[in-house]
Amino acid sequence: MSISALNTGINGIHQGLNNMRRNASTVAQAVNNGIGNGTGEAPREVTSALVNLKQDALQIQASTKVVETVHKIIGSLLDVTA
Repeated sequence: MSISALNTGINGIHQGLNNMRRNASTVAQAVNNGIGNGTGEAPREVTSALVNLKQDALQIQASTKVVETVHKIIGSLLDVTA
């Protein structure tokens, strides 16, 4: 049995985690290379990666809410049929 809302939620979590790993790697590389080469300014790439990290976290949270909602609905349906 396939539940599309559940699959969508799980795929959203996986996509958010993959994007988060990529963006965290970008930030880590910038730190290892010395952000802004001592100028005190973060390169646009790092700034963009930090903003994307926040978006990734919000995507994961939203997808988790989808999975939780599907879980509650399935539980309610099973309670009604039992």
